[in-house]
Amino acid sequence: MLGCEEIEEPKPWIRVERPQMLFTDTTLLDSYDKGVLNWRLKTAYLERWADKEIVTVRPVFVDIYDSVGERVAFLRADSGSLDMKFTYVYAYGHVYALTPKGASVRADSLLWNKKDNLVKTASYVRVVSEDGDVLQGVGFESDAQLDNWKILSNVTGIFQDAAKRMKDEDKRQAEAERLNNPPPSSSSQATSAAKPTSSAQAPSKPAPQAQPQPTSRASSASQATPAAKGVSMSSAVSASKPASAASAPNASPKPRRTLPGLPFQPKAGTP
Repeated sequence: MLGCEEIEEPKPWIRVERPQMLFTDTTLLDSYDKGVLNWRLKTAYLERWADKEIVTVRPVFVDIYDSVGERVAFLRADSGSLDMKFTYVYAYGHVYALTPKGASVRADSLLWNKKDNLVKTASYVRVVSEDGDVLQGVGFESDAQLDNWKILSNVTGIFQDAAKRMKDEDKRQAEAERLNNPPPSSSSQATSAAKPTSSAQAPSKPAPQAQPQPTSRASSASQATPAAKGVSMSSAVSASKPASAASAPNASPKPRRTLPGLPFQPKAGTP
């Protein structure tokens, strides 16, 4: 008795795509700008496919350095991607960054572009400043060192000890104004007190009172109307003028002049 047995045909080979570059251990990637270390990326998994220039890493740990090589900021994320020329780094998933001044940044994603050397995102962002203030909004922009940053829109915040900080700020402004505009010294105040500031403050001298002049009959006659006195205006004016010393009735004669050295003395009236 013959039995039938099913013979399995060999399955065709299936080509499995594998990355061209794969690292499953700690890997470091450094970026330099004019010979100075800019940032260092550390990851535990890195892969790159043959038909793509994109390198995928997870997780992402980035140390950011200043111009003298000191680490000033830190960034971490669940995953990230970059190109082989390091023209950009894109971190996404629970992004957390610590700025040089101590502020912390949390966002869904952050993108660093080498062309403008800025860190940006269009997603929701939450920043806790070094003073404990909480700022949140949509959109974020910063320099590469995360030193100068701003939230772009829909900004809300919670400020710690706002009343006390406002009072301290008012005191600082008042102190700055006092230093910029110092009060006058005591010596200048004493000098200004000794000298009268204006002629209006100086005590005014009493005006001299006019002495009453004796009025003559001629002046009183000139003040009267011509019709009442029966004289003309011209005679009244001439009468008001004082007579000369020669025509005065009680005029004393001129003293005789004596000329020393002459044998005779001139008589009165001789020139």
